[in-house]
Amino acid sequence: MREHTKNLVLERYSWLSLPRVVYALELVQDLIVICLCIGLFSFMVLEIKEMFISLFPPLEFQAVTADILFLLILVELFRLLIIYLQEQRVSIGVAVEVSIVSVLREVIVRGVLETNWTQVLATCAFLLVLGVLMVVRVWLPPTFEGIAPEQEMTKRYKNRIVRETVSSNGHYYE
Repeated sequence: MREHTKNLVLERYSWLSLPRVVYALELVQDLIVICLCIGLFSFMVLEIKEMFISLFPPLEFQAVTADILFLLILVELFRLLIIYLQEQRVSIGVAVEVSIVSVLREVIVRGVLETNWTQVLATCAFLLVLGVLMVVRVWLPPTFEGIAPEQEMTKRYKNRIVRETVSSNGHYYE
């Protein structure tokens, strides 16, 4: 009787197993990212329309340049979302590229000559850090080619626990 009750409880809560919950959450997250892609694509179409309207006279070079750079930022964000959907990770390189283009857009729109020298210095330092990050990311291990650092660390930890258990008790129970 007790075994039967245990089986009923396990069957009742089997839908609540961790892999199923994780799969459901990942599915919801992918749906959210797909909605973001659709919204971003729609916004890019509207921005292209506005950019072509701004090309009519009187032509303002600064506004057209700002629109073009903003469109490039949107394209890079769209690419970042696509990479996330394909590889289930955020690309550091693309995120840094988006940041660099965003900062340069603000510098072009505001104009370097009209900006306070401390803000120009801070912008230069920020761009330098982003540039260093672009170079350093080459040496970071890829997490999308079957090498997951988190899984490797978990494996090492479990192996260490097993070794310690075996060495202290002389046997291992699963």
